[in-house]
Amino acid sequence: MPPVVRLGLCAGEGIAGAPARVLEGTPVTRLWNEYSDRSGQLYAGVWTSSEGAWPVDYTEEEVCVLLEGQVRLTAADGAAVDFGPGDAFVIPSGFRGTWASLTPVRKLYVVYEPAAPA
Repeated sequence: MPPVVRLGLCAGEGIAGAPARVLEGTPVTRLWNEYSDRSGQLYAGVWTSSEGAWPVDYTEEEVCVLLEGQVRLTAADGAAVDFGPGDAFVIPSGFRGTWASLTPVRKLYVVYEPAAPA
């Protein structure tokens, strides 16, 4: 039987990165992937970001729980929603728009990546 996985421990340095295309600021991100299922389609962990904004185009489903910071998600049609500490939300596959980290951000995430069509 597999063990239960506690999220949020952020062991090690994590994986540093930055969005490929930045619209605002100089965001730096860090990822601690703390769980992956056997199929490689479901994973969970902690993600952090400094301030900045970048375009997003989701092919995955993501559940986010914001632990720290303020973010704004703006859909391609211009509809914007702000989130802060304690907010939980789902970004559905097919969402296109902008992710803006308005302040330094720390979130728990769970991502489901559907299998590629055969």
